[in-house]
Amino acid sequence: MSELLVVDVGTSGVRSAIVTDDGVVSRVHHETVLPSTPAPGLVEVDAARIAHAVRSTAAAALAEAGPVLGVGIANQRATTLVWERAGGRPVGPALGWQDLRTVGTCLALQADGFRFPPNASATKLAAILDEVDPDRARAADELCFGTIDTWCAWVLSDGALHVTDPTNAAVSALSDPTGTAWDERVLEALRIPASMLPRIVDSSGRIGEARALPGAPVISGMAGDQQAALVGQGCTRAGLAKATFGTGGMLDQCTGTAVPGALDRSASGTFPIVAWRRAGANVYGVEAMMLSAGSCVEWLRDDMGLIDEAADSAAVAAACADTGDVWFVPALLGMATPVWDFGARGALLGLTRGTGRPEIVRAVLEGVAHRGADLLEAAEAESGRRVASLRVDGGMSANDVFVGALADAIGRPVELSATLEATTLGAGYLAGMANGVWRDEQDVADSYAPARTVEPTLSEAERSSRRERWLEARSRALKTIPELSTIEF
Repeated sequence: MSELLVVDVGTSGVRSAIVTDDGVVSRVHHETVLPSTPAPGLVEVDAARIAHAVRSTAAAALAEAGPVLGVGIANQRATTLVWERAGGRPVGPALGWQDLRTVGTCLALQADGFRFPPNASATKLAAILDEVDPDRARAADELCFGTIDTWCAWVLSDGALHVTDPTNAAVSALSDPTGTAWDERVLEALRIPASMLPRIVDSSGRIGEARALPGAPVISGMAGDQQAALVGQGCTRAGLAKATFGTGGMLDQCTGTAVPGALDRSASGTFPIVAWRRAGANVYGVEAMMLSAGSCVEWLRDDMGLIDEAADSAAVAAACADTGDVWFVPALLGMATPVWDFGARGALLGLTRGTGRPEIVRAVLEGVAHRGADLLEAAEAESGRRVASLRVDGGMSANDVFVGALADAIGRPVELSATLEATTLGAGYLAGMANGVWRDEQDVADSYAPARTVEPTLSEAERSSRRERWLEARSRALKTIPELSTIEF
């Protein structure tokens, strides 16, 4: 049996695991590494702690598995690090992808024709340099920039590799739309020396030795978390799509080899992404996002006290047949795809004296499902490709009421992932293709099998009627805070 090691760095911790040639994720070792929030809007990550967790969890997985054919890396995207080229010491905290300290910079640069989203790496890197090297005396020769994938490769190779892949480069706002070349105009505007940026390599390919690990296995796969999950869900044919419902929600659809014209947000509220790159050829996709998904269930638990545990939401919601015409709009942090309104706020409409705890809990789950339908409709509008069935993973995929509501909202089957670690599996597939474990993307697609499929129960007329009612509720949640609604990135 062929085995691969995957190091998967998420927002809350580091997981290392073994992926076998039958697509099974095992020997999982995890260490919690939480970001810190020293002030509202600031999110910082301890790069040294991540490095320690990467080494220790990878070594533990290898100690159980023995030699592996290759190493895959998956990572939270856009988190931004700067470290010293000699010795690898971080110059300070990494700025997490949720960090908002550069919002003002992003807005100011719009006057110069730049549309930087505050979650991207570009302005975060400039902010770090402005703090530690304001005159850029050290940056060109002494400092390295990287996202988490780059940092992992550096750590695992004992400083021999300074690399990234197009899935990460293309969401940094520092590259061209293909994610294969750095944008000199952006570098000049932010005073970033090109020499401190990593070399861009294929997402699937033999990159270099992980010298810090026993046997020095070759790092052979790298991808951002959502792209890795797309591959892990077997969405390696144009038109296939997956959605991940965790704290927030992401829907990604594979669109094929056509190069997007720009990296900016589309009229449908989606973003183009590089899905992966293999043998020098890019495959692209579209990405749609929602800011509040599982966080709405947390709100029911932690703030409203309507449930004791998140898992209780399904049983409570199942106590009523329907919401009694109550509608919930999950915009607790604003609204992303398709309308992008940072001034939108959550709404609970249609309450009567007969509305009870089950109706409210069910309305919340159905509201998140309708936002899932928003994402799917937006992705299809942008790609021009209809999704026959939606593949789903993430924590909320374990909630039967939510999954049923999602199938009804989109009017199509929902296929549930057979693994909770789709991101880890996807990085394993990328590393495995580079080492002959899987022949190609077709082989990966053929390996996919859902744990189960949930069919919609509503007629099209019923679905359309409910969808219209929810969209009316959504319209009433927009522009709740008008001054925030005018902000665009």
